[in-house]
Amino acid sequence: MGSKIIKDLILIFIMGVMYMGIEILWRGHTDISMMFAGGLCGFLVGRLNEHPVFFERKMWEQCLTGTLITLCIEFISGMILNVWLGLNIWDYSNEFGNVYGQICLPYAFLWFLLMPLAIFTDDYLRCKLFEEQKTSGLLQYYKDLFINK
Repeated sequence: MGSKIIKDLILIFIMGVMYMGIEILWRGHTDISMMFAGGLCGFLVGRLNEHPVFFERKMWEQCLTGTLITLCIEFISGMILNVWLGLNIWDYSNEFGNVYGQICLPYAFLWFLLMPLAIFTDDYLRCKLFEEQKTSGLLQYYKDLFINK
């Protein structure tokens, strides 16, 4: 049990740091709280991928599920950090299809496109760090998405 928690925390940390890197590339800055939110998103998407009911689905279904998980975490994080605590880390109020300025449709679409990367990253980390099942490769995941496999 203890080693499983350590493994989970390692995955959350690495995925969170990677998320912060993506955010720095996209926005030019990030906030330390994004390590936790991004890490949790990546971890939960990866956890789903451990169950046959999820990983046997078509890639677009996996991406849609991962996007919904990410949007829920982003919305809850935004309501706590931006609205209740007033930290103003992000504000999508001017974006199309926004909900309270915390999530929006354009970024939901981007999350959908990033999901194969998140799934691959979790699989890759589990393979390399914990000697779990080998991944089929990032390009294969995107190919599966676009050919509806």
